[in-house]
Amino acid sequence: MVQNQDLHVAKDSVLMRNLPDPVVESLLKEAVTLRFERGETVFMQGEKANVIHIVLDGWVKLYRIAPNGNEAIMNVFTRSHSFGEAVAFQDQNYPVSAEAVTDCKLMQIPARMLVAVMKKEPELCIAVLASTFQHLHDMVAQLEQIKAQTGAQRVADFLLDLSPCDSGSCVVTLPYDKLLIAGRLGMKPESLSRAFSRLREVGVKISRNHASISDVDALRDYAITDPATAWNKAL
Repeated sequence: MVQNQDLHVAKDSVLMRNLPDPVVESLLKEAVTLRFERGETVFMQGEKANVIHIVLDGWVKLYRIAPNGNEAIMNVFTRSHSFGEAVAFQDQNYPVSAEAVTDCKLMQIPARMLVAVMKKEPELCIAVLASTFQHLHDMVAQLEQIKAQTGAQRVADFLLDLSPCDSGSCVVTLPYDKLLIAGRLGMKPESLSRAFSRLREVGVKISRNHASISDVDALRDYAITDPATAWNKAL
């Protein structure tokens, strides 16, 4: 039985928010919720994909193991984020593995249910494509960050995404360990530490798993500063 609070989180996901209410209600009747402890595997690369995942609480990472044995973080998802749609729609195998970064709760929806609805009502495909497009947009944004921003700017963007306020001062809770944050941002742990140090100049202080931002607008301005200027400051 899916709890009411979980229904609200699921309905707020990109996958669900653009679907008609009757369709959403029908899909959620078939949904199940599962809890995973930190470090527990959600699925392994190569397994058959037949469900769509929505994060109800906590954090989940998608990763691959490189030939040299290093772990490559592909993405990290939290509350109201969905993942696995495209591969599940095609009834293919997962190209990545998924692991609970923190204790978390996931909703799983059988992909066959949504595919059946899309076949009956093709106009719904546009709404479903919005979710897949969002994943593509996020990946392009990550690539752009790595190519065009300094490490400190990438960390600034990361903190802004987590910030609960649009202006003024606030405190952000870092959702997972710094090693994983570094991997998510395409950085080495020591580079992440240097980036945190550089952000002190724009009012960011790190204390264990919290980041205190004195001025969100100033941090936003720093994140979009011309890369050449930022690199000069970083030297």
